[in-house]
Amino acid sequence: MTDRVVVLGAGYAGVGAVQSFLDAAPTDTELVWVSETDYHLVLHEVHRVIRSPSAESKVTIPVDELAPEAKFVQGTVEGVDVDDRAVELADGETLGYDYLLVCLGSATAFYGIEGLRECSLTLKSLDDAREIHDAVVTVAHEASHDDPARVVVGGAGLSGIQCAGEVAGWRDDHDAPVEVALVEGLDKIFPNNDSEVQKALRTRVEDADIEIHTGEFISAVDEDIIYIGGGENEEPTEMAYDVLVWTGGITGQEAAANTPIAQDKRSHRIEAETNFRTSDDRVLAIGDAALVNQNDEVAPPTAQAAWDAAEVAGENLARAVEGRPLQTWYHEDKGTLVSVGHDAIAHEVMVPGIAALLPRTFGGPAARFLKKAVACRWIADISTPERALKAWTDM
Repeated sequence: MTDRVVVLGAGYAGVGAVQSFLDAAPTDTELVWVSETDYHLVLHEVHRVIRSPSAESKVTIPVDELAPEAKFVQGTVEGVDVDDRAVELADGETLGYDYLLVCLGSATAFYGIEGLRECSLTLKSLDDAREIHDAVVTVAHEASHDDPARVVVGGAGLSGIQCAGEVAGWRDDHDAPVEVALVEGLDKIFPNNDSEVQKALRTRVEDADIEIHTGEFISAVDEDIIYIGGGENEEPTEMAYDVLVWTGGITGQEAAANTPIAQDKRSHRIEAETNFRTSDDRVLAIGDAALVNQNDEVAPPTAQAAWDAAEVAGENLARAVEGRPLQTWYHEDKGTLVSVGHDAIAHEVMVPGIAALLPRTFGGPAARFLKKAVACRWIADISTPERALKAWTDM
């Protein structure tokens, strides 16, 4: 009897797990791969499209190039019926499974902030990056240097900093009348990270002529004003804007909320053990969609962690089919790389053979090279070296 394995998602976790499973799969196994898009998006580089739409072809890879052996189904997952072992798609189709891997990624969290969902753009997809580019170009054309347009990015984590850097880069490339601002509710940009990398990033952000506002959270938004801070006896600060991009947090996909598997009640991210098994023995979960147990913590929702976990998850799917014990996985941080336009910062990056020779935190050509190299290595690993080489100049 043929076992059917279904993988949901074509992000870092999905692509890596599909390829790993195919390398280890028993012969009598059918693999079905489900994704909303028929391409893999190199998400940690999609901000490049904001500055240069020509980068689009470099950050997308067709799925049929990545796993031609898999049966690919393009569709939106609405939920999973674990009793009937069936994935429910938005078009009404259902896909039965024997084993399921959920790696649907995350959605943007709006935290119930009044007007934020309705008035902001996000950066979670290729379409999002295109929309940001088009919005910035439109307001810039309507502005002047005496009355510049104002682009505000809410949330100064990795995505927010990289987004603001690309908007500022486009402005500088075109001498456009655009002001760019970052708003972060916590006291420092790139919050919850080492102070050394925070300082280095702040310097690069300021050098890029990006305003930084920290220490108060966005409390409400309307069609042209952001309200920051405020309280019972205090009026909020008002900040005018023409384009608002919100990158201030993640939550689970709606499909997870419609799936009766143990999950965080607020974020709907699925709870998974160190071997990726969930409260249902037939379902595994990894990547941003999951809270993968790491003893007293959970794995971080990063591309690096998803990429790393995917290889073990694919092998574990094969082991589950064969009835063998699953392997455990623990994330090992390999450092941080953040771009600010054409510049970049590297922090505690583990480069085989030379890590001990590198400064703990550095920028400049070496950091830019490493940022490009990591993106292109991923592309080469899942696709071809030729595709990676073509992508190099746009990374």
